[in-house]
Amino acid sequence: MDSVTSRQQVAKAAGAVAPLQLEQGCTTRRVFDLVADKWMLSILCVLSEGTARYSALQRAIVGITPKVLTQHLRSLESNGLLTRTVYPVVPPHVEYELTDLGRSLRQALQPLLVWGESHLDEVEQAQSARKR
Repeated sequence: MDSVTSRQQVAKAAGAVAPLQLEQGCTTRRVFDLVADKWMLSILCVLSEGTARYSALQRAIVGITPKVLTQHLRSLESNGLLTRTVYPVVPPHVEYELTDLGRSLRQALQPLLVWGESHLDEVEQAQSARKR
């Protein structure tokens, strides 16, 4: 059991609500670290449409550098969220595809994307008002 969960259980038993503390290594923080990155989410969204080659990912995700794309693809692969298939041809042909685990994460993120689409105007209005 992680320390956040145990603190919350103690606070609940005492009739209080414990604040969420995202300590290094706690489950919540580990999950956030896995997906709370604009590039990770962008890669997941592009790959949710199907298999893609590196160059197609780079074209689809405006602003990502080759180094950052490579780092994120490696991270997603090492976390079991995508597969990398290399075809033995010249020049090398590499394709990336979400695994079942990656597709389940994409489905879990869908409500967040819907919320963003529904409330983006309000967020932009608040940002605009703050700049004045």
